[in-house]
Amino acid sequence: MNSPTATLIGILQDRVETLRAAGNLDEALHAATAAVEKAQQSLGPDLDSIDAFASTLELRGDIHRQLGNYELSREDYRQAIDQLDNRPDRLAQIGRLHAGLGAAYDGMGREDKAGEQWHQAIEFFERHEPPLMLDVAAMTNNLGFLYKAAGNLDMAETQFLRALEILHSQLGQDHEQTATVSSNLGALYQAAGFHEQSRQMHEIALETRRKLLGEEHPDTAQSHNNLALALLNTGDRAWARRHFERALADFEALGPEYLEDLEAVASNYCDFLREEGESQLAEVIAGRLREVTEAAAC
Repeated sequence: MNSPTATLIGILQDRVETLRAAGNLDEALHAATAAVEKAQQSLGPDLDSIDAFASTLELRGDIHRQLGNYELSREDYRQAIDQLDNRPDRLAQIGRLHAGLGAAYDGMGREDKAGEQWHQAIEFFERHEPPLMLDVAAMTNNLGFLYKAAGNLDMAETQFLRALEILHSQLGQDHEQTATVSSNLGALYQAAGFHEQSRQMHEIALETRRKLLGEEHPDTAQSHNNLALALLNTGDRAWARRHFERALADFEALGPEYLEDLEAVASNYCDFLREEGESQLAEVIAGRLREVTEAAAC
């Protein structure tokens, strides 16, 4: 590939990223398509032109996926994988392509295909030198959700635990990604009826999120709600109440963007209050929620 063509493709790719960062995905898709077309016009047997074509396909596939164009995204990822054809010098990119392809299948409701692609992504990430363990953790976390949705809680635990082990070793406990997987494990243990384990995972996630994100953050608010539910299952109702109240106050403060989260927390808290014989307070909270919902609809 000649230098002027490579420069133009690079300019177009930079433009795509700038438009994505600005949230202008429709225009980013036009720029990505222009980059794909230019790279395809220059495609030859040399590795530079093949790499440029695969990279532009990957970029456009990502945009399609963000826009919900999962079929088109799948086509771009597949074509890019075919171009690279298991090249040992492109293991990281091939892994990313399989990861993206898995996400496209997941968006299409093809969980079986999504799982296959995420397992393949793990293989390429592990073959890389050095192994790309944070990417492996992301894939095992995804697989945990798939197995949980399928009712295979043992395999879901295996995947989540592997993700947690990697993140602990690579990033430590005080990291958002580690807190996220701890929270995922807490939800899994709650679904499986292991309430003490669920409580511990949610406590760990909340402690980390408080430290890193502060109280006025949606993830922290969600952790308060999750821990409240876990505490109910271990008999600590007074403590659960405090966490429900905190989650409710935090989501109210966060505004209409988090209305669905607020509704879920309010429903959980109102159920708790009715069980406690405080139906009048439950109605007051339900009334507050109606006011917020009506205001958001205006």
